[in-house]
Amino acid sequence: MIGALTAAQAMVAATARLRAAGVDDPARDARVLLAHAARIEASRVTLIAPEELSPEIAERYDQLIALRAVRVPVSHLLGEREFYGRRFRVSRDVLDPRPETETLIEAALSEPFDHVLDLGLGSGCILITLLAERTSASGVGVDLSEAACLQASANAVQHHVQSRVEILQSNWFESVEVQFDLIVSNPPYISLSEMDALSPEVREHEPRMALTDEGDGLGAYRHIAAGAPDYLLPGGRLLVEIGPTQGRSVAALFESAGLTATRIIPDLDGRDRVVFARMPQ
Repeated sequence: MIGALTAAQAMVAATARLRAAGVDDPARDARVLLAHAARIEASRVTLIAPEELSPEIAERYDQLIALRAVRVPVSHLLGEREFYGRRFRVSRDVLDPRPETETLIEAALSEPFDHVLDLGLGSGCILITLLAERTSASGVGVDLSEAACLQASANAVQHHVQSRVEILQSNWFESVEVQFDLIVSNPPYISLSEMDALSPEVREHEPRMALTDEGDGLGAYRHIAAGAPDYLLPGGRLLVEIGPTQGRSVAALFESAGLTATRIIPDLDGRDRVVFARMPQ
C-alpha cells in the first residue's frame, strides 16, 4: 500500500509506478485518480497536496493505481468519460467515447434533422448528444449488445432525452421499421490484422465486437451501405466514422448503393474521420 504519505508524495510514487508500467501520461492519470479516490474535483488536488492522506483514501488510491498499472482505462476506473461537454457513464461493455468522434457530431449538426438512427450506439454518446443539442428531434438507437443497450438507456435518462429516444437490441437494421432523415454510426472498423497493434487499454478492456469485424475492417460499412437506402428519406444524410485509411473504400461502397454527394471529412488532426453521403431526392 502507498501508506501514510502526503497527497503530493502519493502522487509522485503513483506517477513512477504508472510510468514503469508504460502508461502514456502517468502524471495526469495519477492526479485524476487521486481526485477520484479523495472524491474531489481534479482541480482541487493542489489544495490537498500538503495534507496526509487518510488510510481510507490511501487504500482507495492504491487500488486504483494498481488497476491502472495493469492498463485498465481511466474511464473504467472513474465510470465515466466526457464527450462533447457532457459526461457519459461507461464500462467494459461499451466503446469509450473519443474526441475524434466529435467530428461526426459537428457534421450531423451542420444541417437540420428531425429523426435520427444510430447504428451500433454503444454508450449512446452520439445519439444522446445529437438529441441534447437538437431538442426538437427524436431518435432510435440499435446495438447487438444487450449490455450496451442498458448502458445507453442509463445515459439517456442522465441527459434527459429518454422521452425522445427508442433503444432496440438489433443486428444493424433488423428491428428497424421506419425511415429517417439522418443515419449515423461509429461501427467496428479495425481490421483483424490491426488488432495486435492496439494499446492494452483498448485491446483488453473494450468490447471486441465494437472494435473489429474480424475481417478487413469494412464489413460493417457493407451492411450499412446495403440497408441505408431503404431507411433514409429522400434527401436524408448518412454519416459514419471511419479509420484514417478507409475513406475512399467506404465512399465507393455508398456510391455503389446509389447514395450521392459522398465526401470525406477530416478530424482536427487532419486525418480522414467521417464519410458523408446523401439519399437522392
